[in-house]
Amino acid sequence: MMEFALFLGCTIPARLNQYESSSRAVLKKLGVRWVDIREFNCCGYPLRNIDFKAFILSSARNLALAEKKHLNVMTLCMCCYGSLKKADYLMKENNSLKREVNATLEKEGLKYEGKIEVKHLLSVLHKEIGLESIKGKMAATFKGLRIATHYGCHALRPSQVVEFDNPVAPSLFDQLVEVTGAESIEWPMKLECCGAPLWGIHDKLSMDLTLKKLTDAKKSGADYICVACPYCHIQFDQVQKMILSQRNANHPLPSIVYTQLLGLSLGIDKKALGLEMNEIPISGIEALLEKETELTEEKESAAQKENKKETASAS
Repeated sequence: MMEFALFLGCTIPARLNQYESSSRAVLKKLGVRWVDIREFNCCGYPLRNIDFKAFILSSARNLALAEKKHLNVMTLCMCCYGSLKKADYLMKENNSLKREVNATLEKEGLKYEGKIEVKHLLSVLHKEIGLESIKGKMAATFKGLRIATHYGCHALRPSQVVEFDNPVAPSLFDQLVEVTGAESIEWPMKLECCGAPLWGIHDKLSMDLTLKKLTDAKKSGADYICVACPYCHIQFDQVQKMILSQRNANHPLPSIVYTQLLGLSLGIDKKALGLEMNEIPISGIEALLEKETELTEEKESAAQKENKKETASAS
């Protein structure tokens, strides 16, 4: 059985509880074990361009805590993933930096040696668990659902550091969406930024970027936009709600966290998935799943009747 140190970061517990609850429910359903390390601190992402050493030390401390327990780290946030991977990469490339960081960590009895890996939840699902194994756990699949996947910047760039997927033509997330029976559509702005890094600095530009992406996804035929990062979901959910009210728009494109989408297919209760916590309602998605469930039940019933006939004939 796989076991990871689950790294939630700061944003998910504070602002996106549904991502945490749905992820825990999905991981439990798929037989993945995790450890919550209470000593984990911020990944350092907010400091990356302000205080480089503070950023590195923040990430390195988390890595050292996981190393102490001999566990690979699994993140839910793309920004945390990018930060932890960046720090790990830099310290492996620079022994001087590694020694400097360890001199500080030593005060807490910690040491970074670079013996563990940092993985994002999507990578764990795709590469560690596998699509076929996930299919085997499905309670039902979607039919007629069109999804626009949003990878997020820190999952793909810089590619030599994050090593998540092909940065130009990624497919990992699309495959994970399609395992639920939904169609992952192609759309021109698929790999563009969601606008979240500009929020609080230049709100208008941030909203412009968000609206441009949402408009493109909707024009391309998406029913929902699917994310696996708290910052991206907040942008497409909470910020989109502001855009709708401030710019007199009335055609929302709801955002759904991937673990909510997968959780529905796995038959997990919608309350555990936190569906009602999304600002822009996604209740319509369940109808597409229910129809498929009914069809599956009808097929199973027909198969059972056929088997009974064959048994009766044979006897």
